[in-house]
Amino acid sequence: MAQHLIPSAATLKAIKPGDARRRLSDGAGLYLLLFVKGGSHGWRLDYTFQGRRKTLSLGTYPATSLSAARLKAEEARTMVGSGTDPSKARRQQRHLVAKQLHIEKLVDAGLPVPESFEAVAREWYAKHSPSWATSHADKIIRRLERDVFPWLGAKPISTLKPPELLQVLNRVEVRGAIETTHRVQQNCSQVFRYAVAIGLLESDPSRDLRGALPPWRPEHYPTLTDPRRVGQLLRDINAYEGGFITRCALKLSPLLFVRPGELRRAEWNEINLDAAEWRIPAPKMKGRVMHIVPLATQALAVLRELKPLTGPNGWVFPGNRTNGEPMSENTVNAALRRLGYERATMTAHGFRGMASTMLHEIGWASDVVERQLSHAERNSVKAAYNHAEHLPERRRMMQAWADHLDQLKQLRTVDP
Repeated sequence: MAQHLIPSAATLKAIKPGDARRRLSDGAGLYLLLFVKGGSHGWRLDYTFQGRRKTLSLGTYPATSLSAARLKAEEARTMVGSGTDPSKARRQQRHLVAKQLHIEKLVDAGLPVPESFEAVAREWYAKHSPSWATSHADKIIRRLERDVFPWLGAKPISTLKPPELLQVLNRVEVRGAIETTHRVQQNCSQVFRYAVAIGLLESDPSRDLRGALPPWRPEHYPTLTDPRRVGQLLRDINAYEGGFITRCALKLSPLLFVRPGELRRAEWNEINLDAAEWRIPAPKMKGRVMHIVPLATQALAVLRELKPLTGPNGWVFPGNRTNGEPMSENTVNAALRRLGYERATMTAHGFRGMASTMLHEIGWASDVVERQLSHAERNSVKAAYNHAEHLPERRRMMQAWADHLDQLKQLRTVDP
């Protein structure tokens, strides 16, 4: 029987803000942690189970009274005495409740109850993908369809073990795609955590693969910033002998320095040649905020030359296939390789780094450059109203940048 150290409920009521004490002990591991969760007090029970020290939350005061906290603590001690971990028992109960609620929602909606990994993954994807940029959502579902579903898709998600997932990841790793391997593991973990949330799993099995994959750290995209080498690149782009549409995409990449996915998914109804601007809708943007790209006269010239071929509606850069999709995400990179620029030297995404570095070096204000790069605003509410921030300066900067690129084309490269 616990020896109580808190005299009465009146003792708790007398606690006022500014009290220097951190906790009030009631004996046998039960105590009241003061001023937590926005100023309320939390009941905690410290106990030992199988040699490990653990803490169980028993509610907050005054919602949970002193007598109720003592009763809960006694019930937890009884479970420990009978060989049951009260923390684990609580997680299992929450798991069962979540599972039952999810099943009831699906049944009420006339939908099938997902059991296979693929069914759960597609439910997770359908729930979250509307909040992602289209290019990001496409990459995730293609990654799952190509690297995971063929081997794990039909298996019940509740039966999957870490070694099965590791086999799938190893198939990606042997291709030399270390970054993709980690992306696949990340996406699978998101699916497993969703399954935990809806009650189909108790824990994420991918957590046990920590250390099983070769390390990978995100790297900056390769780019060129030396003025003479940039000038040579621009001359090479002008001399590109591949497809006309690809040549236009290459020419616009340094002028606009948007993300490659934003460029290839551009549509003519977003571009106003008379107003000299391209308004990218929020769903296409990484930050989910509409973005304005001022068009310099050089960019307008490229677009006016292209519009008779691919306009006046639809994709600015349609793909070669007849499936109605835009240009492939690898097209610009493949064109750069054709021009002799290896992946370690220059990439389609590298035009952003080129513009960022050189515009800062030229002396443009960081706020103006960063806004034109559409780097995410931490405050999402503020970002929704900031798409036109610094717009006059950005218009001047984009024209000055295009003029600067023209000047760089006249510089002779130091490399043969």
